[in-house]
Amino acid sequence: MLMIFYYSFLIIFICNIMMFISVVLSKKSFKDREKSSPFECGFDPLSSARIPFSLHFFLITVIFLIFDVEIALIFPIINLFKLTNFFIWTMTNLFFILILLLGLYYEWNQNMLNWTK
Repeated sequence: MLMIFYYSFLIIFICNIMMFISVVLSKKSFKDREKSSPFECGFDPLSSARIPFSLHFFLITVIFLIFDVEIALIFPIINLFKLTNFFIWTMTNLFFILILLLGLYYEWNQNMLNWTK
C-alpha cells in the first residue's frame, strides 16, 4: 500500500515539474493575445459579441432545418407502405407533400429564397 502512495506522489510531482517547466519556457507575451483568440465566421473576437446578424442567414438556416427534418420524416413513411394499404399510404404522402409545398410557397412569397435584397 505504501508503494502505491509513493508512486502516486512521484507521478504527481513529475507532472507538476513538467507543467512548471513548460510555463517558464513558453514565449507568450501580451502581444500574442490576438493570435491565441479563436477566429470564427469573420467576426473580430476582441469586439462586442452583440453585432447585428443578417436575418437572411437565419432564414436560410430555418429552411435548411425544415427540409432536413422532412428527410427524417420520409424514411418512416417509406416503411409504412408495407404495413398499410395503398390508399392510406398515398393520402398520407400527399398530405405531407402538400404541407411542404405550402411551406415552400410561403418562403417564396416572403422572398426568403432570394439571395439579393
